[in-house]
Amino acid sequence: MIIKFLIILFILFALSRLILRFKDGSVGIWGFLLWGALWIIIGIVTFLPQTTTVVASILGVGRGADVAVYISIILLFYAVFRLGIKQENIESQITELVRKDALNSKKK
Repeated sequence: MIIKFLIILFILFALSRLILRFKDGSVGIWGFLLWGALWIIIGIVTFLPQTTTVVASILGVGRGADVAVYISIILLFYAVFRLGIKQENIESQITELVRKDALNSKKK
């Protein structure tokens, strides 16, 4: 029971941070909806763990816990993929800025 309480506290904390980031413009509407839905789903699964068993039977997986692990791994791989793309874009932008700065300083 303590773990459920801690999970709900963390979910409320995460949702409060998400709302603040949305208000200050750091998170767009799609990010807000995606992360909000994710935290709400985690809250539902915390109090109704049998929901994972229903999803498991629909997907043809043996146990509900296995579905949760599979989905978590898929989401983590996707997050790593997205972060890698963002990192490459940032590196390209930095390279472009350094080139422009070097050319401008050479002209002076």
